[in-house]
Amino acid sequence: MRDKGEYLFTSESVSEGHPDKVADRISDTVLDAYLAADPYSRVACETMVTTNRIVLAGETRGPASVTHERLGNLVREAVREIGYDQEGFSWRHAKFECHLHAQSSDIAAGVDSAGNKDEGAGDQGIMFGYATTETESLMPAPIHYAHLILRRISEMRRAGDPGAAGLLPDAKSQITLRYIDAKPVAATSVVVSTQHEEGLEQGAIKDMLRPIVAGVLPEGWMCGDDEFYVNPTGNFVIGGPDGDCGLTGRKIIVDTYGGAAPHGGGAFSGKDPTKVDRSAAYACRYLAKNVVAAGLADRCTLQISYAIGVSHPLSVYVELHGTGNDVDEVKLEKTLRDVMDLSPRGIREHLRMNRPIYSVTSAYGHFGRTPDAALDTFTWEKTDLVPALRSAFGR
Repeated sequence: MRDKGEYLFTSESVSEGHPDKVADRISDTVLDAYLAADPYSRVACETMVTTNRIVLAGETRGPASVTHERLGNLVREAVREIGYDQEGFSWRHAKFECHLHAQSSDIAAGVDSAGNKDEGAGDQGIMFGYATTETESLMPAPIHYAHLILRRISEMRRAGDPGAAGLLPDAKSQITLRYIDAKPVAATSVVVSTQHEEGLEQGAIKDMLRPIVAGVLPEGWMCGDDEFYVNPTGNFVIGGPDGDCGLTGRKIIVDTYGGAAPHGGGAFSGKDPTKVDRSAAYACRYLAKNVVAAGLADRCTLQISYAIGVSHPLSVYVELHGTGNDVDEVKLEKTLRDVMDLSPRGIREHLRMNRPIYSVTSAYGHFGRTPDAALDTFTWEKTDLVPALRSAFGR
C-alpha cells in the first residue's frame, strides 16, 4: 500500500460454506485427526467437493487407527457443522472417497532428523508475514472487516437469529476502503453475496444485511445505499459445492492479508507443521505482529526462505515501509533470529503446532484471530516476544 495520498484498497472474504472453504475445513479435519492420534504424524491432504461428492487425496504417515472409515465419519460431521444438508450437498448422502496414501520415502528422508541431522523443511519456498497498526488485531483493515462481516452473519445464522432468517452457509464479502495518508477512513463500497432459501426477496435480504454490516464497521464508515451491493446477480439459492466445485488451497489471499502484503504462494490447509508453507508463514506473522506490537514500527513485512531438507532458513528479510521508529532493519533481522529458532523444529515447538488445532483456522483467516487461552489455539497471534524485542532496542 502507498504511504501517502488518498487511494482506495479492496479485500474480500468468503464464509465457511464457500466450496473452497468446505474443502479447506475437510483437509484440516483430516490433519487434526492424525495429530490427535500421533502429534508427529505427517499429512498433506487435498480435498475436492462437488455435487454430493467428497474426494480426499494426498499423502500421510500416521497410526493405523486413523482409518478411512473414521475419516469419513469426521468429514461428514464437519460438513454437518458447516450447515449443509441440502439436496445437492448433504452431510448425510454425499459420496465419500478417500485416496490418501503413504508419504514418499524420498521426502521423509529429507525431512526426518537422523544422526547429527536436524529436521529439515518439508519443501523449498518463501513465506511472508505482515502486521500493521490499522486495526486492533494488527491486520489490514479491508480484510479485517471483510472477515468480520461474514463471521457476524454466520454467528446469527447458527444461532437462529431472526435477523439472518433464510440465509444459508455459502457467502462472500468484499469491502473497499478509502485511505488518506496510509490510514483507512471510510468504506466507499461493500459487496455481500449470500446463499438463501427459495422465495426470499433480494430487497428483504439487503434490508437484513445492512444493519449487520453497519454494526461491524466503525461508526460513520458505512457506504451509501447505492454502493451497498447485495447478491448483485440476483437469486443465490443453489450454492456451496452443488453450485461450484471446491478445492483445498484456492483462497490463499483470503487466508492471509487480503492482498495488502505479499504471499509466498503456498496454501495452508491440510498440511502438517513440517510443511514450512504453513508453519513458517505462521512464524512470519508472529514475528511481524510482535515487531509492531512492540512499537518498533507501524508496519512490518517479513520474508523467510527455506530449502527442502535443510533445517535453517536461507534468508530473513524485514521491511518496515519507512515506519520504523529509529530501528535498523538489518539489526532487526538478526534480533528476530535470536529471539526465535526459525528451524522447522524450532517453529513448531515454539508455537506448539503438533496439536489438533487447525480446523478452526480454515475459515475467516489464519491471522488476526484471538488466541483461545483454554484451547491454546492461534499461538502465532500472541505478542509474548514484545519484552525481548523492546529490550534489544533499548525501549
